[in-house]
Amino acid sequence: MRFTLSSSVLNGQLLTLSRVINSKNSLPILDCFLFEVNNGQLTLTASDKENVMTAVIPLDQCDGDGCFALPNKTILDAVKELPEQPLTFDIDTDTLGLKIIYQNGMYQFVAQSGAEFPKAQAMSDGAMTVMMGASVLVDNITRSLFATAQDELRPVMNGVFFDITDECMSVVATDGHKLVRNRNFLVKSETPTSFILPKKPAGLLKVMLAKSADDVVAKFDSNMAMFATADATLTCRLIEGRYPNYNSVIPKDNPNELTIDRKSLIGALRRVLPFASESNQLVRLHLETGKLVLTSEDIDFSTSAKETMTCDYSGKPMDIGFKGSSLSEILTNLDSEEVTVKLADPSRAGVIVPTQGHDNEDVLMLIMPMLLND
Repeated sequence: MRFTLSSSVLNGQLLTLSRVINSKNSLPILDCFLFEVNNGQLTLTASDKENVMTAVIPLDQCDGDGCFALPNKTILDAVKELPEQPLTFDIDTDTLGLKIIYQNGMYQFVAQSGAEFPKAQAMSDGAMTVMMGASVLVDNITRSLFATAQDELRPVMNGVFFDITDECMSVVATDGHKLVRNRNFLVKSETPTSFILPKKPAGLLKVMLAKSADDVVAKFDSNMAMFATADATLTCRLIEGRYPNYNSVIPKDNPNELTIDRKSLIGALRRVLPFASESNQLVRLHLETGKLVLTSEDIDFSTSAKETMTCDYSGKPMDIGFKGSSLSEILTNLDSEEVTVKLADPSRAGVIVPTQGHDNEDVLMLIMPMLLND
């Protein structure tokens, strides 16, 4: 079997797929990429048993069909140093002896049998299907991943929750201290459905779809999910369990509103946070008409910081405390120039929303307050 393809295209796809492969695998074959040639195209596959990603590359020239597996480190090291040029793979399907011929040289080694590579589990007949734009899925995952938990006792909190109703798709993540809820009103389903996507496949989707302008077909049942575009597919195992009622923790009546430049607030937080206690990272916000004062202190080391900012604030004067690193994370994962912070009182969660929203989208982030010792 002999086929030819672009070195840079192959390298790009292998780098994306390599993120699936674990550093230690129970099956030696999972250290490999699977190469399958059929009908003039090459299908590359990488797996860690729970997540299986494939990419399809049209071949410039092809003589014969077949499959084989190559160790991921060997083929990545071989291809990444080559400038853009045609690569010709020449493999003896009986002995699995392989030659990779490039412009000024040749690699020669022995491949492994592709028959040993585990196949992705088939979806059940009752699987649900939803279609959305690749950019919609990437944006929602990007805004949510930072808020997922690392909780061995409540594994449902360790993933991104997709809640699809006849009104919208809500993409939610929370660790109990901060929460993100993205709603997209263009993606919906007549039959309400939901699933919890683990962090690893969520991160893989970000990479797989980063440059894609295609629509994504999401197909899922109670155990598995498959996300497919025209030339790539990710199949993964889902987190089983019941996700908490996220809407119940979002306060509805927040009469005190602060509107402020997002980047300026991030900068101020980064300046005062090093002076906060390492154990709780508490930053105090004092709010009054036209003014925001941020303060932090570490009594143990006799350090403190204070910064005053101008802002647009409507409401009663208030002092409220937040974990500075969590507040900074939330602001960093929004993209509007200004944000609005909606507050009820110092004991209830603060709701942060972008002042300039996008059409057909509703983005909300929530942060729990910390106790102030006055």
